[in-house]
Amino acid sequence: MAWKYCYKDALPFSAMVAVECINVGLNILFKAATLKGLSYYVFIFYSYAIATLVLLPLPFIFRRTELPTFKLSLLYRIFLLGVIGVLAQICGYRGIAYSSPTLASAISNLTPAFTFILAIIFRMEILALRSSITQAKIMGTIASISGAMVVVFYKGPTIISASPESPSPSLLPLDSSQTNWIIGGLLLAAEYLLFSISFIVQTQVIKTYPSELIVVFLNNLCGTIISAPVCLLAEGNLSAWRLRPDIALVAILYSGFASALFTVVHIWGLHLKGPVYVSNFKPLSIAIAAAMTVIFLGDALYLG
Repeated sequence: MAWKYCYKDALPFSAMVAVECINVGLNILFKAATLKGLSYYVFIFYSYAIATLVLLPLPFIFRRTELPTFKLSLLYRIFLLGVIGVLAQICGYRGIAYSSPTLASAISNLTPAFTFILAIIFRMEILALRSSITQAKIMGTIASISGAMVVVFYKGPTIISASPESPSPSLLPLDSSQTNWIIGGLLLAAEYLLFSISFIVQTQVIKTYPSELIVVFLNNLCGTIISAPVCLLAEGNLSAWRLRPDIALVAILYSGFASALFTVVHIWGLHLKGPVYVSNFKPLSIAIAAAMTVIFLGDALYLG
């Protein structure tokens, strides 16, 4: 009984919290690396490639028996997941470059709202208006969307000033004007909408083919194949693809291993608990991101 509770409740909760903390660390590293000149197209491709290599041996080590036949329609869905993932990464990292990791964490509040709405549309969630649980979810959805609109369109006054050692706006690849803040927020909103769509598709895929490791590996492999030509065309400067032993390399290696972990934990959580449960942990990252960006990047903290 205790083991069942641990596996069904305590372990998923702990895993989701850990994943959100690691994800905030990834966004901080990415922002620091881009300030040193790392292209986010280079970052996306290498991250997918490393994650694919990390995941490659796992389906053979943890082999499952009695799996259903792998159909071509399933491969189409996994390829769709790869397309959604690449688009989400491009929107997300471009959005962080325009704004900050703190805004990315704040906008992530939209994920539960988007996922809840999509789950209702695809009949994965029952809308019982008289139920107190459903009413709480609806109120949470309204609050999430309202809060996201506030942080995007109202940057607000500075609460904590930027560190004097942090790069000045003239040295940054993108200035910190209100226009860029709004563009960054909209790109991040698009990222989390795409992530919510991917949660719905992943839930359907894992119900059809209940082998998390194989699905995750094929998802990342498709992401690598899709991102290769897209990123090479977008980043034509070949010198940008040359990696050196600096923070850019650390960020890429961290991202590769972290991305593999994220996808495994998320698909396992989707299989065990469903898309709404997984998306509900996104708001945890706001306080962590706010503290880490001020401490490690020297960014200003705004009221909005």
